[in-house]
Amino acid sequence: MAEPTARHYDTILAPVITEKATLLSEQNKVVFRVAADASKDEIAAAVETLFKVNVTKVNTLNVKGKTKRFRGITGRRSDVKKAIVTLAEGQSIDITTGL
Repeated sequence: MAEPTARHYDTILAPVITEKATLLSEQNKVVFRVAADASKDEIAAAVETLFKVNVTKVNTLNVKGKTKRFRGITGRRSDVKKAIVTLAEGQSIDITTGL
């Protein structure tokens, strides 16, 4: 495995910890927030390098930010790109420990 670079750390922003993401973890899948300009190949390389696992597949989705109101003032949440990373059989990432 290659040494982690700054781009690897900039590609993977945070794990997504939700009910849906937890259900996906039973299927050897992990969900991450990633950089908006990251490609599937960059995401796979970053996960493999940082967590020392084998990635079989990467699915990405762009989530558009919602318009929300707080005390009558309209604001907008930022757009987010998520990646669902499928790991090789028998491998896992413990996202609670961090990097």
